[in-house]
Amino acid sequence: MGGSIDVAGRQFQSLSARDRRRLLGKTVAYIPQEPMSNLDPTFRIGYQLVEPIRRHLGLGKQAAKDKALAMLARVGISDPQRTFDSYPHQISGGMAQRVLIAGAVSCNPEVLIADEPTTALDVTVQAEVLDLLRDLQRESGMAVLLVTHNSGVVADICDRVAVMQLDKIVEQNDVDRLFKDPQHPYTRMLLESGLENKTPRPL
Repeated sequence: MGGSIDVAGRQFQSLSARDRRRLLGKTVAYIPQEPMSNLDPTFRIGYQLVEPIRRHLGLGKQAAKDKALAMLARVGISDPQRTFDSYPHQISGGMAQRVLIAGAVSCNPEVLIADEPTTALDVTVQAEVLDLLRDLQRESGMAVLLVTHNSGVVADICDRVAVMQLDKIVEQNDVDRLFKDPQHPYTRMLLESGLENKTPRPL
């Protein structure tokens, strides 16, 4: 493996741990794959949202709480105060994912990295989360880097695609061109492995 990552014009690997932390939240934010395992079960949702907002945006406690509640409402949670006061085990997986999205975008990041953000969700909630990410991207102008194996999600939300095999990018193109005319054998294999338009196998 090789290469480098440039963030805000600086090579990430060359930064100190302190400088890297400064980039997290405001410059780069992250939505993990498993929502429940990324919320601390010992703290209420509100605390886990307010503290990063206070640290990165320098807001007072009440202002940070107001912003957290506004973000919970923005991601489609019907009773933000109730969720704010809840512990992670008291909310559903879909709601937990919305909480993590609210937290990720609350500090107005320039880049949002979403790692399989819909894997743990049912199809209906998955569609709602994708619509939400699309809307948030349009509103804020942030770039979204989506990591997924789901070609349907790629076709639905992405503008450009990079296909990786064994830690290397083997093909990249605009999403429409890649789906219509994949060039690399691995890309063709991935697209052909989908279940769309396939005849079910007899039992």
